[in-house]
Amino acid sequence: MAVPQNVASSPASLYVGDLHTEVTDGQLFDVFFPVGNLVSVRVCRDSSSGRSLGYGYVNFGTADDANRAIETMNHSPLNGKAIRVMWSRRDPNARGSGIGNLFVKNMSDSIDNVKFRDMFSKFGNILSSKVEMSPDGKSKGYGFVQFESEESANAAISELHGCTVDGKQLYVSNHQKKSERLMTTPDAKYTNLYMKNIDPDITEEVLLGKFSEFGKICNLVISKDGNGTSQGFGFVNFDSPDDAKRAMEAMNGKQLGSKVLYVARAQKKAEREQLLQNQYDERRNEQIQKYKGLNVYVKNINDDVTVEELREHFGQCGIITSLKLVQDEKGISKGFGFVCFSTPEEASRAVHTLHGSMFHRKPLYVALAQRKEERRAMLQLQYAQHNAGFSGPSPAVIQAGYQPLYYSPPGVIPQIPSQPRLMYETYGMRPGWRGNGYASSVRPAFQPNSVPMNPNGSRQHRQNRGRMNGHMPPQGGGNSVQSMPLGQHPGSQGVGNQQPELAAKITGMLLEMDNSELLLLLESPESMAAKVHEALQVLKLSQSKAADQESLHPRYLAAEVIVS
Repeated sequence: MAVPQNVASSPASLYVGDLHTEVTDGQLFDVFFPVGNLVSVRVCRDSSSGRSLGYGYVNFGTADDANRAIETMNHSPLNGKAIRVMWSRRDPNARGSGIGNLFVKNMSDSIDNVKFRDMFSKFGNILSSKVEMSPDGKSKGYGFVQFESEESANAAISELHGCTVDGKQLYVSNHQKKSERLMTTPDAKYTNLYMKNIDPDITEEVLLGKFSEFGKICNLVISKDGNGTSQGFGFVNFDSPDDAKRAMEAMNGKQLGSKVLYVARAQKKAEREQLLQNQYDERRNEQIQKYKGLNVYVKNINDDVTVEELREHFGQCGIITSLKLVQDEKGISKGFGFVCFSTPEEASRAVHTLHGSMFHRKPLYVALAQRKEERRAMLQLQYAQHNAGFSGPSPAVIQAGYQPLYYSPPGVIPQIPSQPRLMYETYGMRPGWRGNGYASSVRPAFQPNSVPMNPNGSRQHRQNRGRMNGHMPPQGGGNSVQSMPLGQHPGSQGVGNQQPELAAKITGMLLEMDNSELLLLLESPESMAAKVHEALQVLKLSQSKAADQESLHPRYLAAEVIVS
């Protein structure tokens, strides 16, 4: 046997397939060692479980030894299974090209791997040959053979296709990948038809008489249950593709008994699934193009908001064709939804007008809806920019500290009250100081060095900020404050003047607020005094609840700002 020209770079490397799962490296070494100058062996295994993958590699010192191993060891039994030995082809393009690869079916059970190879070896150099076997070692009636050249494969097709071997007529053709076989064309040849909507009183004899008018029928069957009752569908197989096509065109939609018969080309399950998937994708793309620019995504919706209230709120921007408030299986709002308008102008108006507006005590996030693929591509772009040292704010990040999950048209400035208020709540021994998340349209006097990418979303960002104890300012978003000692932070002197003994704790609580809200407090001494008073009340409540404990470790109070 000649060494193929397009095998691995090392001419002494062999691929050994169809290995028993219990074959070890030592067994493989013992089997191939007598052949010649054996260099190494390896059984490929799963990295996690260590189980054999059913194949391995054997490396010889010379190509002659490797060639002799193929001639003597190919199809020899090892642990009760016949192994396949062939030249190793490390180039994936060469393995997947399909050049010279043939599919053979309708073979007699008497044809084993040795006889199968002998049948095709006279046409050229064979890289691989295999008869598919069942677990009990019997032939499944089909196999594969790959030649080194396409000319050898064509010669094998010309001579062996249609010839009779051991009483069976062989079918030999170029092998097609499964994905290619599923791509059927209108002029595809077929003989098997599928029938459904069959009247229960219609028997196989009646159908046979109807369909035999179009040509010779090889087989006809109606599917029945365990009691012998018709299940309403069946198959009819013609001898000629032309007869099958004529029968389908004539019998499909014909009244037979009390029902209208449906007749179509019989399809395999994978082909039907592929067809349904293509139809779904086509309809989905049509829907996307139809509603492009009309659909608006809304989040940070309060739990007590109803569909009617949401429709009324967005109805001021235009005509709503559909609206959906997403709920869980218990009917509880998930805090987001979609509003579809009649024109792109109305959708754009809703984004510009309602983004950041207060609705049931929470600021709405409103943006044009995007497909999941588009959002993922945008996040990947932002992540790549961040890794590449991109400086300056990301173009997809909008004001109000929202995460860039959806794109909002450039120039969107939320319509927000100029004097937002904050509300605080206490929770047991560790009161959390929750801001209402009001976004400010006031542009900060400083700019961050970079906008960090936060793939985990704003929820994780809030949790990280909630763990801070006042020694460092909150980070992330578009308005990060530069880190500085607590006593030097803007506004800390005012806090110290009002409550000097609690200045550190109160300042730490203030730093947990949104940066834009901090700027508003710094501009208004009255607002600062009011917030310090509220923080003092929170501290007093916490200290009174802790007085009953014998010991209490002092710590700064964590705060969590409610941000969508």
